[in-house]
Amino acid sequence: MKWRNQLLALVCLLAFAGVGVIYFQHWVIRKPFGIILFVGEGLSPARLAPTRTYAAGAGTRLNVDSMPYAALVMNYSKDFAAPDQAAAASAIATGERVTNRAIAINGEGKPIKSIIELAREYGRATGLVTDAKLTDPTSAAFYAHTGDPSDPEKIAAEFVDRANIDIAMGGGAAQFIPATKGGERQDTRDLLLELRGNGFDIVRTRTDLEAVPAWRRSKLFGLFSNNDLAFANQVEERGQQPSLSDMVRRAIQLLQYNAGGYLLVVDAGLMRKAAEENNGERTLTQTLELDRAVGVARSYGGPKSTIIVCGDAAIGGMSLNGFPFRKDSGIALLGFNSAGQPWITWATGPHGMKSYGAAKLPVNQDPAETKEPTQEQPEPAAIYTKSALVTVEDVVAFGSGPGTDALQGVVESTDVFKILRDEL
Repeated sequence: MKWRNQLLALVCLLAFAGVGVIYFQHWVIRKPFGIILFVGEGLSPARLAPTRTYAAGAGTRLNVDSMPYAALVMNYSKDFAAPDQAAAASAIATGERVTNRAIAINGEGKPIKSIIELAREYGRATGLVTDAKLTDPTSAAFYAHTGDPSDPEKIAAEFVDRANIDIAMGGGAAQFIPATKGGERQDTRDLLLELRGNGFDIVRTRTDLEAVPAWRRSKLFGLFSNNDLAFANQVEERGQQPSLSDMVRRAIQLLQYNAGGYLLVVDAGLMRKAAEENNGERTLTQTLELDRAVGVARSYGGPKSTIIVCGDAAIGGMSLNGFPFRKDSGIALLGFNSAGQPWITWATGPHGMKSYGAAKLPVNQDPAETKEPTQEQPEPAAIYTKSALVTVEDVVAFGSGPGTDALQGVVESTDVFKILRDEL
């Protein structure tokens, strides 16, 4: 009788242990400690091959190329086939399609909860990093709710008032400082003082950023320029500004001390700014900056982190044309080929030769003229517009880590939100 009781106890113990192992594997281990989302503004499939070629030749592999999952991403808005910056970001940030110009609000003007707001509710530390202004529509979609993306003062105030982000870094300092102190705010609020009062460390240079101790959980607000950060090829202007990779590395180091894990959103906004200007060199250079930051995130976040790299909306219709040699890269792809033809061309933008409809050429340019490209204008656009237009085409998403196996085939941009939400 005694041995039967012992056997029964052993069976119960093994069953209990088995249930515990199953629970741990499926409900505890399944959730990644780190979740990182990159939004590459303008990252379409057509951008990838020119970026590889520009980096080191046609056979080059990017960091995103080694991510195991990839999908084409449909990205229309609620009212247009091509979303503007606000609507494209809102779909990714909230999982709902909104009308153009709306930042994380529905048709009734009511706020839609973003992935950062959800992450806070789940006990995760949150971070936001951008190489553009923190008040730009793409970054704003993750913390603000407004129908006017052209009101950066209101958006900056929402950042402070909602207090959903533990670590934020980027440009746009002027929107946080009153005009009486050298900023652009027309009210009397000094948002940097308010952030200090709320326990944030304020850093303004790369040196300040690197000096923040990595051993303590920190509330950090980094503003490294009054406007956007400098482009990677603006060496002098960049000065003491950190790169996108620097900010991503430091954000992960500081966020990882939260026991409940973290969510980090990274907006590569200078990619869009360069494309809007028909500047092929900067467009490709900033795409490489994004790719380097992805490599840093995969290294510091670890293989069990969920990492997604997603485009928002294609822009400008950039093409690398002709027959560059297989190992041509960098400056060899800029300007003209041996036949005097431009290597890089655009569909629309300020380098256009003709205008149609409401588009207006600069006063010194005759729409009836057919001009040959010059060294001052090496990348012509087919149609003149003040800045390059968003195009109706799919973007692309790459993923690694738990949950990203859903990135296969063709998905909706709102699915990116759902993948991230399910991993919180």
